[in-house]
This record gives sequence, C-alpha cells and structure tokens, in this order.
Amino acid sequence: MSTESKTPAATAPLSAATLARFAKEVAKYPADQKQSAVMACLAIVQQELGSVSTDSEAQIAAYLGMAPMAVHEVTTFYNMYNQKPCGKYKLNVCTNLPCQLRDGGKALKHLETKLGIHMGQTTPDGLFTLQQSECLGACADSPVLLVNDRAMCSFMTDSKLDQLIDSLKSAESK
Repeated sequence: MSTESKTPAATAPLSAATLARFAKEVAKYPADQKQSAVMACLAIVQQELGSVSTDSEAQIAAYLGMAPMAVHEVTTFYNMYNQKPCGKYKLNVCTNLPCQLRDGGKALKHLETKLGIHMGQTTPDGLFTLQQSECLGACADSPVLLVNDRAMCSFMTDSKLDQLIDSLKSAESK
C-alpha cells in the first residue's frame, strides 16, 4: 500500500505577461489600495486560463497582498468568474424573484430541456454551460439571460431561446 499523498497538482505560476497585465491594473490605484485591482486580476486570469482555480486565487492574493479567502469571496460572489471550466457559451438565466414572476424559471427549464442538461452543467460537446444568476438588472425585460457575461438577451420566449441556441450551434458548424 502506497503512503504517498494524493493531492491535486498545483496550477503553474502566472506568466510574465499575466503579471505585466496585473501591474497595469494595480497602477490605476494608490499604492496602499492595490487590492482594488482584485476584480481586474481575476478577469485577466479567467481570460488567459478559462477559469479561476483556488491556486490562481492564492497567486492573485499574494500579488495583491491580501488573504486568499478575500479573493475567493470575490470569485464566488460574482457570476462572471468561472470556478471550473465552462462551455464555449455560458448562459446565465436570471432567476431572481421579479424574473421568476415573469417566466425566468420557465426559461431556465426550457433551456435545460433543449440542451439536455441541468442548471450548473455543461453539454457533452462542451458548447454550452447553463447557470442561473441572481439579478441582471433588467427585470422589466424578463425573462433575461446573459451570454458569456457580455450579451444581454431580453424577453426570451421559448421560440427566442430556441433561435438563440440554434444560431450559436450553427455558428460553430461554419
């Protein structure tokens, strides 16, 4: 019987290019407030690695001189930071109460059926990850969803959801 401990491999150290991007962000703040760049640093890591691991959080924390838990709290508070790899298209459906009252939950269920996955999962082809989000700030336009943390889609009926998914799939086959 082996006595070796089986711990997950650590993420590689952040690249010089990543650290240079961090430095540009930190330079925007007074020297004693460099922790204010935490969101920008998380976004940089996610852009370069696709997600933010706990090891990446620790490296950001060390760079900014803050506790790793403080960085983790930011990562877990915002939907835009992926803590594990996501599909090419991340779909965040608002399920906050005002959106629920205007069919946000129905939209989420429709997407689960259309994609054959449940909320929090990624399709087997790696194309779509389906998530719920708390508030996208567009209650009057619900049901709403956000594609890849950038494109807001409003008034999403079942047919508009189908059109969105079908157009994203067809873009992949070109």
